[in-house]
Amino acid sequence: MDEKMLKKLAPYTVLYAEDEVGVRKNVSELLSLLFKEVYLANDGEEAYKLFVQHKPDLIITDIKMPHLSGIDLAKKIRESDAKAHIIIITAYTEVDFMLEAIELSLLRYIVKPITEPKLFDALEKFLQSKEKAHLQELAPDWYYDSLQKVVLHNTQMYELTKKEAKLIELLLEKDSIITYEEIERHLWESEYMSLNALRLMIKNLRKKLPEGTLKNIQGIGYKL
Repeated sequence: MDEKMLKKLAPYTVLYAEDEVGVRKNVSELLSLLFKEVYLANDGEEAYKLFVQHKPDLIITDIKMPHLSGIDLAKKIRESDAKAHIIIITAYTEVDFMLEAIELSLLRYIVKPITEPKLFDALEKFLQSKEKAHLQELAPDWYYDSLQKVVLHNTQMYELTKKEAKLIELLLEKDSIITYEEIERHLWESEYMSLNALRLMIKNLRKKLPEGTLKNIQGIGYKL
């Protein structure tokens, strides 16, 4: 695995569910070198509790576990999270399993035995999926990267302040006008927002966006 991939994986968290102690120990040791945090589960039920508690970026689970299988765990996660990234480890390649896996929109399945090339191939797929999910189009060839908190245009990268990134995210999430009151509540929180401070932030932000992207709705607020 190259340095670039290591850096890309470093900000993420992973949940790993495996009932075999030896396999869990070996794989978890490798995962701990790659991810910011690794949550370990002995079975599907424990894994689901950890998922609800920590909302990890990636779930890697063995298919055959006591109490709740990997497939049933994936089904339960899908009830509340359609976008969760799930990799299943299996000893099976039967058609029935494959059909079930397709319905669950799994990121990848790894056929045992687990090897580093197989695991790294699945992690590369995870990174590709996350990178696509983090990019939101602002205008043709202009994107907001919610992971890095930057605006991307061709080879250019515009770094955003904390308030600028929050405003972009609010505008993208709501997809309508954000009022001055909402801006003050979400960006300034308990602090007082002066009009001069707001205007200065908007002026600086517009320099990092394509012309005409951020529009002022007189007396109300802003919209994309």
